[in-house]
Amino acid sequence: MEHAPAPSEVMAVKGIIQDQHPVDFHALGVAGCIDRLAEPLRRSGVKVYWQTPHHGIEISAASAALLYHVAQEALSNTLNYAEASELTVKLNAVYHGIQMTITDDGKGFEIHAAPSGRRHGFGLLLMSIAVHDAGGTVVIDSAAGQGTTVKVTLPLD
Repeated sequence: MEHAPAPSEVMAVKGIIQDQHPVDFHALGVAGCIDRLAEPLRRSGVKVYWQTPHHGIEISAASAALLYHVAQEALSNTLNYAEASELTVKLNAVYHGIQMTITDDGKGFEIHAAPSGRRHGFGLLLMSIAVHDAGGTVVIDSAAGQGTTVKVTLPLD
């Protein structure tokens, strides 16, 4: 008797990458949880690379959750719009903070001409507001044909 393959625990639903399991930062760490979100990209053929420090970085649960949600938005955008073949996620410690940089080699977009409306532009805006409310910074660098980089820095103090 044949069994249908089990559905993936991480999938894109209405364009948003979602993990069907609870996020467990203690067991997987921030990088492990974010790496799970990259599974739909891998299934679509995108090569995902990681650059992480060789030592652990202690961050609060609130900072871990914010980095996770930023990654969720950035990876969802890559999956839905970028037509990328490669994506790199970099986590590193910076002076009194943590920085996450997500870069894809996709088609990019003109930041100031990004469409807004019901399904466009709000994710990036809400992401920026949440990071700024936490005392952090967001830099989004993109241009048509040049890929996209999202860099988020959060304070650890």
